[in-house]
This record gives sequence, C-alpha cells and structure tokens, in this order.
Amino acid sequence: MVESFGQQALLHIFVHIFFLGVTWWALQAFKFDLFVKNPNGAKAKTLMILLTIAIAYLVSSFLLEYFSWSTMLRHLF
Repeated sequence: MVESFGQQALLHIFVHIFFLGVTWWALQAFKFDLFVKNPNGAKAKTLMILLTIAIAYLVSSFLLEYFSWSTMLRHLF
C-alpha cells in the first residue's frame, strides 16, 4: 500500500517536470516583446517563468486526473 503511494508520487513529479519542459519549449515561440516593455528584463523573465509553471501545472493536473478517472472506470461494472 505504501509502495503505491511512493510510485504515484514519483509519477506525479516526473509528469510535472516533463510538462514544465514542454511548456517552456512551447512558450519560446510566443512573442513577448509585443506585450512587455522590456522583453529581456527581469520582470519579463519572471512573467515567463510564472506562465510556464501555471500552464504546466494545469496541463499535467488535467492529464493525471484523467488517468486517475480512467483507472476508476473499471469499478463501474
């Protein structure tokens, strides 16, 4: 029982880190210089990091919950 909690925690960590990388990579194509006064400044970089964390968290949470719900479907019948 305790082993499954550890495996689940490890899976969550890897999924979150994976989507952090994917989101950071995808946001590199976005032109922040249209919306930010100084795109190379510290505030713009902080905004980029916060957007990356927020989007990655939403996507990875959705996928992890979807996986959890799909595994619970076997208890339906």
